[in-house]
Amino acid sequence: MRYPDMPLPGLPPMDDAERLARARAFAEEMARRRSVREFAPTPVPRAVIEEALRAAASAPSGANQQPWRFVAVQDPAVRRALREASEEAEREFYQHRAPEEWLMALAPFGTHAAKPFLETAPWVIAVFYERYGFDRRGERVRRYFPLESTAIATGLLLAALHRAGLATLMYVPASTEFLNDLLGRSRNEMPFALVVTGHPAPLCRVPSLPRLAFDEYAVFL
Repeated sequence: MRYPDMPLPGLPPMDDAERLARARAFAEEMARRRSVREFAPTPVPRAVIEEALRAAASAPSGANQQPWRFVAVQDPAVRRALREASEEAEREFYQHRAPEEWLMALAPFGTHAAKPFLETAPWVIAVFYERYGFDRRGERVRRYFPLESTAIATGLLLAALHRAGLATLMYVPASTEFLNDLLGRSRNEMPFALVVTGHPAPLCRVPSLPRLAFDEYAVFL
């Protein structure tokens, strides 16, 4: 059965000069977004996180199945458990499982097994995607492009949090198997990433990273 049609929600009227100005302003704003690993414990209202998640859930998805699931963690005990489990996985990764090539790629960032930001930042948002769903009879229903759809939603989440004046970090533990049990999620959901967010620490510093030139990543035909 087809979805019923509705009028397209109105786009704001503007001329091409205004469009260019808005596109340029947004590009410049997003260029200031950086991955932060040094957070202040300053609280962030739940309402801010809720609105950012609403923005994330506006993403397009395969067959409109909306396979993303978000678990916003504020509870200090749960954040501490996330840190402990993540650091255990990271120690195994750095000491035994990481290929030398991968360690060399990480070396310029100075990352290591310790992940204090999972406990310091006021919010950690665990992102999952459904591998499959269930119909009303409890039978499995296939999900179409769940990973790609959730990746788009996560990008919107990062943009919304940045727009709200918060620092962000997208972090994927070396092993994510513990996330379902720790956060009480069903086995049909696959962990995608942890989005850490809050205010940056007062003396926070980030790497000065080179960026590709425009013509290295964009082609017009």
